[in-house]
Amino acid sequence: MVSPRTQARRYAALALYQWRLTGEDPMAIKRHMLDDPDWLDAVSASLQGIDEDEALASAHRFRFNLELFEQLLAGVPERIEPIDAQLTRFLDRPIEQVDPVELAILRIGAFEILFSAAIPDGVAINEAVELTKLLGAHEGHKYVNGVLDKIARHQAVARRAAERPDGDG
Repeated sequence: MVSPRTQARRYAALALYQWRLTGEDPMAIKRHMLDDPDWLDAVSASLQGIDEDEALASAHRFRFNLELFEQLLAGVPERIEPIDAQLTRFLDRPIEQVDPVELAILRIGAFEILFSAAIPDGVAINEAVELTKLLGAHEGHKYVNGVLDKIARHQAVARRAAERPDGDG
């Protein structure tokens, strides 16, 4: 069974992918997703590997953390410049050449590492890797892992430097 937070990240990745491709307002995408429960059920079934002809059990329907979903849909676009700046530092190609699904996942992972202190970096990276295994290109999870690990290491060094008293270091 997929946790509600994991499912929220899955939906957020799909919404942010759509945002990148269409330029549509992320909140409009969210409304569309929430206003069409049949479509959301179909996406949920697909992501969970449930045959589309099988009826979804009530435990599988619409089971996700709405707060996290909304936080990601609002936070990633709001902080896209610092997120993309950090990603660009550690990508091996221009950001425009990154697979759009993997870029959505990288942005979610980077957002959680950079701006969500309550989420441990390891959790953010692991969630992004698992999401890439599900939605990304073959072996794309290795790329996502490497980029997010570098961002997390860089942030850890920056945090330690910021915590040092003046004059030390």
